[in-house]
Amino acid sequence: MSTDPVLVIGATGSLGGQVVDALLERGKRVRALVRPQSDASRLERQGVAIVRGDMLDLDSLVTAMTGADAVITTAAGYTRGGKHANDIDTVGNANLAEAAHRTSIRRFILTSILTSDQTPDIPHFWHKKLAEDRLEQLGVPFVALRPGAFVDQIASGAGNPLEKGRIFWIGKADVPLTFVHTSDLAAYLAAAVDAETTDGERVDIGWDRPVSIREVADQLGRSAERKIKARAVPGGIARAAGATIGRFMPIVQDMAAMFRWFDTGRYVADTRRQEQLFGPAPRAEEALARLSNELRAE
Repeated sequence: MSTDPVLVIGATGSLGGQVVDALLERGKRVRALVRPQSDASRLERQGVAIVRGDMLDLDSLVTAMTGADAVITTAAGYTRGGKHANDIDTVGNANLAEAAHRTSIRRFILTSILTSDQTPDIPHFWHKKLAEDRLEQLGVPFVALRPGAFVDQIASGAGNPLEKGRIFWIGKADVPLTFVHTSDLAAYLAAAVDAETTDGERVDIGWDRPVSIREVADQLGRSAERKIKARAVPGGIARAAGATIGRFMPIVQDMAAMFRWFDTGRYVADTRRQEQLFGPAPRAEEALARLSNELRAE
């Protein structure tokens, strides 16, 4: 284990902030790349070294990585939004790979997406696959964790489901798929810094089994002792929206393609390698009980 710092890209975000917490709990020194206009006060209070820069500025990435032992990136333009979202997911990820190559980083840990290599028609999925490929082409020693859908984000997408009594979904509510909880993924990303992996590994991340959004709603309802409904918008409506609004807002078309993929039943993780590296996969019931407790505390 090196005493050099681990650089976290995306540390001011929800997942990145929890990765920082997990690294500090492991006794790691942490450095964070933070955009010039972003508030880094929470990170500074934790003792994190701050380097100002941007994924679209290659020189700033080289500066940030110099002297670091490893890099973990949780950055995603798709979820952050804004006019530079596509550039972050394409040019930005290519810049990260180039900077890691130039600075001879010992290990680069990419937060990818489950089945990203099977979905060229879902831009933000495919961009992760291309990021993996670029790291491999440059000979950067990397491991890509490919998580399923973030259950805590989806469940709260239209407000706290324990208060609202429903979870909104697009497509088929009864098709099982792989979910993850943000805190679990953060722990795996931190553990991957020193895990016994092979360079270039792509590791699916999920629970012990896939579950449908209806099962998610039912389990949260049982934990909270109240009825929670899964309200699904028919896939046809989503496709129509993607075809019309998507001409002006590409993110809508991207999202519609993602939910079409979910409906195929093929968004399912093989967690065998995850379990070898990080221990037993979380049980779906246990993960949802944790989520219920968190929602009640809000």
